[in-house]
Amino acid sequence: MAKAVVRTADAPMPLAGYSQAVVSRGLVFVSGQGPFDAGTGDVVGTTIQEQTAQCLRNVQAILKAAGSDLDRCVSATVIIAEEGDFAGMNEEWQRWFPTDPPARQGARLPVRPKGMKISVAAIAEV
Repeated sequence: MAKAVVRTADAPMPLAGYSQAVVSRGLVFVSGQGPFDAGTGDVVGTTIQEQTAQCLRNVQAILKAAGSDLDRCVSATVIIAEEGDFAGMNEEWQRWFPTDPPARQGARLPVRPKGMKISVAAIAEV
């Protein structure tokens, strides 16, 4: 099975030379999604909870376009700007993944364009 690039207008378009997601060998690899509105490009929300929810809405839209969904997510990478936001991010995360959450790793966001506090990437089964 050859790789297939995923694009949807329901999530923000990439700013540089990368795809929203790529499907290969039964998995969909979603690029890091910031808390941006797909239509305006503006940051959605001022709290880490609001921004986490928007990131996950964007990931969910891309997964849907790839024929998958959040419940098929096996791994995620969360990158936050401030260590102090971890608890708030985790609070929102648990609303989206109340049972059987994906494996997860985290890091610190090296840049903060447009006031973004978080970015979320994911890998899911198709």
